[in-house]
Amino acid sequence: MVIVDDAEIQLLNRDYLQKDRPTNVISFPMQEGEGAGLHPELLGDVVISAETAARDAAEAGIPFTDELYFLLSHGILHLLGYDHERGTEAEAQRMEAKERELFALLRRELPPT
Repeated sequence: MVIVDDAEIQLLNRDYLQKDRPTNVISFPMQEGEGAGLHPELLGDVVISAETAARDAAEAGIPFTDELYFLLSHGILHLLGYDHERGTEAEAQRMEAKERELFALLRRELPPT
């Protein structure tokens, strides 16, 4: 996981996803495309914008750390093949259910914030 600011994630979003704006999280899978399988034990990278995460957390009225854990889980699910943007509505719902499940597990294991 890499934590960056809005300017850095906007560059990544523009250069790799052709979306010229900041976003909260981007996943870069290492098991897709050229070079896939070179290191089967590595899923890829998750990049999170701390600035966007802080704004999202404030808007939702949740702790910043909760938002970071959620975004990390979200990014890892993308690395595992879940897709809420390009798939069907059922696939999006499946990803959301898995996010809730993972976040509930994390909240039980982590010390209170």
